Amino acid sequence: MCARVVVMFQPPACRPDRTGCHRNGLIVPLLLLLLLYSSLKAAQAAKPKGPGHTHLNSIRIDGDISLGGLFPVHARGHDGKPCGELKKEKGIHRLEAMLFALDRINNDNNLLPNITLGARVLDTCSRDTHALEQSLTFVQALIEKDGTDVKCLGGGSPIITKPERVVGVIGASSSSVSIMVANILRLFKIPQVSYASTAPELSDNTRYDFFSRVVPPDTYQAQAMVDIVKAMRWNYVSTVASEGNYGESGVDAFIQRSREDGGVCISQSVKIPREPKPGEFDKVIRRLRENPNARVVILFANEDDIRRLLHAAKKANQTGHFIWVGSDSWGSKISPVVHQEEMAEGAVTILPKRQSIKGFDRYFISRTLENNRRNIWFAEFWENNFNCKLSRHAVKKGSGLKKCTNQERIGKDSNYEQEGKVQFVIDAVYAMAHALHNMHQELCPGKVGLCAKMDPINGTHLLKHIRRLNFAGIAGNPVLFNENGDAPGRYEIYQYQIRNKTAEYKIIGHWTDQLHLNVRSMQWPGGVRQIPSSICSHPCQPGERKKIVKGIPCCWHCERCDGYQYQADTYTCKMCRFDLRPNENHTGCVPIPIVKLEWSSPWAVIPVLIAVVGIMATVFVVVTFIRYNDTPIVKASGRELSYVLLTGIFLCYATTFLMISTPDVGICSLRRIFLGLGMSISYAALLTKTNRIYRIFEQGSMSISAPRFISPASQLVITFTLASVQLLGVCIWFGVDPSKAIIDYEDQRTSNPTMARGVLKCDISDLSLICLLGYSMLLMVTCTVYAIKTRGVPETFNEAKPIGFTMYTTCIIWLAFIPIFFGTSQSTEKMYIQTTTLTISVSLSASVSLGLLYMPKVYVVLFHPEQNVPKRTRSLKAVVTAATMSNKFNPKAGLRPNGEAKTELCESLETQTFSTKQTYISYSNHAI
Repeated sequence: MCARVVVMFQPPACRPDRTGCHRNGLIVPLLLLLLLYSSLKAAQAAKPKGPGHTHLNSIRIDGDISLGGLFPVHARGHDGKPCGELKKEKGIHRLEAMLFALDRINNDNNLLPNITLGARVLDTCSRDTHALEQSLTFVQALIEKDGTDVKCLGGGSPIITKPERVVGVIGASSSSVSIMVANILRLFKIPQVSYASTAPELSDNTRYDFFSRVVPPDTYQAQAMVDIVKAMRWNYVSTVASEGNYGESGVDAFIQRSREDGGVCISQSVKIPREPKPGEFDKVIRRLRENPNARVVILFANEDDIRRLLHAAKKANQTGHFIWVGSDSWGSKISPVVHQEEMAEGAVTILPKRQSIKGFDRYFISRTLENNRRNIWFAEFWENNFNCKLSRHAVKKGSGLKKCTNQERIGKDSNYEQEGKVQFVIDAVYAMAHALHNMHQELCPGKVGLCAKMDPINGTHLLKHIRRLNFAGIAGNPVLFNENGDAPGRYEIYQYQIRNKTAEYKIIGHWTDQLHLNVRSMQWPGGVRQIPSSICSHPCQPGERKKIVKGIPCCWHCERCDGYQYQADTYTCKMCRFDLRPNENHTGCVPIPIVKLEWSSPWAVIPVLIAVVGIMATVFVVVTFIRYNDTPIVKASGRELSYVLLTGIFLCYATTFLMISTPDVGICSLRRIFLGLGMSISYAALLTKTNRIYRIFEQGSMSISAPRFISPASQLVITFTLASVQLLGVCIWFGVDPSKAIIDYEDQRTSNPTMARGVLKCDISDLSLICLLGYSMLLMVTCTVYAIKTRGVPETFNEAKPIGFTMYTTCIIWLAFIPIFFGTSQSTEKMYIQTTTLTISVSLSASVSLGLLYMPKVYVVLFHPEQNVPKRTRSLKAVVTAATMSNKFNPKAGLRPNGEAKTELCESLETQTFSTKQTYISYSNHAI
C-alpha cells in the first residue's frame, strides 16, 4: 500500500490572445478540479493494463496515437443520479461508428501507414457537468506528477501508470457539452471535432478556436427553417427551445434570420427548463394556444423534450392544430413520435444531408457479445435491444423478461435503423486521421511510424491541418471547414406523413444555400394537401392600406382608402390629384369626367324654347314696326328708341344660346360682352324714355319752353352713352383678365368620388357675374325710380304706365333670381340650376318688356287699324295742360282708345323748327 501522494501541477503557459493572457474566472475552478482528480488517481495503486482494458464509464483502445471520444451513451439521470437509461441510437450507434471508423483507418495501408490509432471513449450521460468531469481524463497526460514521496508498505518503488496522451477529441453530441468541454481542451491546445453540435455560439473562433465540426452550424439550419416558413407563406410562428446552448442559440439564430429577411414574426417564444417540473409541458401548450393564428411551432429541443411536448399537445386534444417544424435534433428519429404519430403528422423536420452507410450496417448487425467485448456498454445495449437479461438471477417472474441466449441477432430479432449522425461520426474520425496523416507527411517525410517531431504532437499544428482539409467523406460528400471550423450547410427536408395507416419520414426537399422544396409531395394532418395557414392577419383587399400593430410587423389592421384617396403603396393612402378621382377599388386614380350643359338636357331645352319663341316674337314685332313705320302708333312709340330697345330684347334672348354653348375662348368672350349688354341696351332705352317723360311733364308744368335733349337724336346719344359704360367695363375686364374656358373640379366635388365631375365653364365667378350684371341692375333700378315718379302721368300720355309695370315685374323677376342663383351654390346641380335660372330670368325680363310695351301696339296696328289715325296738333303747353286738366276733372278720358291726347302729344313733337327770333317753340320734330 502507498502512504500518500503529492501532486505537482504545472499549468501550461498562458497563451496570449486578443484580450491578453486568457485566465478568466472559468480556468481557476477547472484547474482546481484537475488537481483534485489527479490526486485521487495517483493515490490509487496502479498496475499495468493490457490492450483493450476497460475503465469505468470509458473505453480504452491502445494505439500509437490516441483520440478521445464523447458520446451520450446514457440519458440524463434523475433524482441525483448522473446517468439515466441507455440511448440505443444516439449513444451506441454513434459510439460504434467511431470504433468502426478506427478499424477502417487502422486497416488502411494508405492512411497513416504503420501508425495505429487508439481511443479513449467516455459517456457524457447527456449532461454538460458530467461530461466536464469525464473529459478531465483527456488532459491527465499533460499534468506532471511527482511520486518521490509515495511510499509503499513493502518498501518497493511505487508504480504510477502514465495515462495515454489524447491528441484530439471526437465529439461531443450536445452543443452545451461541447461548449463546456471546449473550454478545457483549448487550454491544453487539444483539437476537437464534433459530429452533432450545431450551436451558433461555437462558431466564435476567438473563444472556441480549437473547435471544429463536420456538421453545419444552426445559423444555416435556422436560415433553412426560415426559408421553409416563407415558402409555405407562414408569417406568424411560435418557437420552443430546450434550455441550453443548442436550443436557445438555435431559436436566437432563427429569430435573427427572420428579422433580417423580414416577413416572419414571433408570436410566442417559450423555453423548456433544463429540469422541467410536472405540468411544465402542459403550461407550454397553453401558451402556444394563446394565439390560435400561430399554428406553426419552431422546435429547437432535444428529443426527450420533443416527445413530452407532443404528449402534452395530445393530452390537450390539439391533434392536427399545431404544425411542427423541427430542427436536426428531431430529424428523422423514431423515438420522439412513438405512440403519438397522429400528433406529429405533418411535421417538417430538417437534418444535415446524409446517407446510410452500408458498411456500418453490415458491421453493426454482425456485433455480438463475443466479438464486441471492447464496448463495455454493449451488454447493456443487448439486454435493452432484445428485452432480455444476461443474468439468470435478474430475471423475475411476471416481469415479462427472459434470459438472453446470445443467439439473438441485431436486425433479425430486433428492429434496426441506422442513426442519422453515424455518417458524421465517421467523417469526424476520418478528419482527424487525414489531418494526422498530412502532418506526418510534413514533419516525418519518408519515415515509417512516428518521428521525434510528432512526439508529442503539437495541437496548434494539428489544428492548422484540420482546417486545411478537403477530402471525400464516407458517403462521398466533401468534408471541409471554413475559418471558424464550420462545415458547409447541406440539409435534407423531411415530413412525417401517415399513408395507409403507415407513418414514415419522407424526403420532400433539400437546402444548400437555397431551398428546393417539392410542395406537391407534402401532406398535412388528416391527409390534407392544402397548405395550412399560420398568419397573423389576412392580406388586405385592393384599396386598403396596412396599419401595422406596434411591435409586430406581421400583424396589421386593414384600413380602406376612402374619399379621394388611393392606395399609393402597402402602407400609404394618398390623395388623388385635383383633376383625378380614385378608381373603383381605390388602387389608382383616373381622370374625373368632364361635364357641360348639353343641348339635349332638360335644363337647356326649356331656356332654349323660351329664347326661340322670344326671338320669333321680337322679329315679328320688328317686322311689323318696319311695315307700319309711318303710322301714328309706331311714330307715337318713338321709333328710334323702340328699335334700340327691340335690339336689346333680341340680344337678351340670344344670350341663352351663348350660355348653353360649349365653353371656349370665343364663347366665353361673347358671354362677357352680350350677357350684360342686351340688358344694358334695353334698360338704357327704357331709362331714357322714362326720364324724357318725367322731364317733359316736370318742365311743362312750370314753363312753355321744352326740356333739353328730348329729340330722337339726343335720346339715341343718351341711350348709347349709357350702354357704352357696360362695354367699357367689359373692355377693362378683358385687359385685366383675358377670357378663357376652365374646368372647375371643385364645383361638383362630392363626398362620393364616383359622383365627382369636372365642370367645363367660363372663368366667370359669381362675383364677376354680379359685377357684370350690376350695371344693368343699376339701370333697371333707376328706370324703376323714374317709373314711380311718372306714375301720376295719365295713361293717355305716352308709355309711362306700361314702362312702370314692366319695371315692377322685372324687379320681381330679379329679386326671385338672386336667392335661387346663390342659394344653389353648394348644390351638385349648381351648373344646371344657375345657368337655367340666369337664362330664364334674362329671357323673362325681355319677354316682359316685349309683351307690355309692344304687343298692345302690334295688336292695334294689325287688328284695329281704325285706331291708328293721326290727330290734330296743338302746342306742347296746350297738350300738357289739357292732359293735366283731363286727368283731374275727367278720369275716364284715359279710357279712350289709344288716347287722343297721347297721340296728339307725340305727333306735335314729330317736327321742330328753330328760329332765334320766335317767342315760342314748335315741337313737331320731337318724337318720344
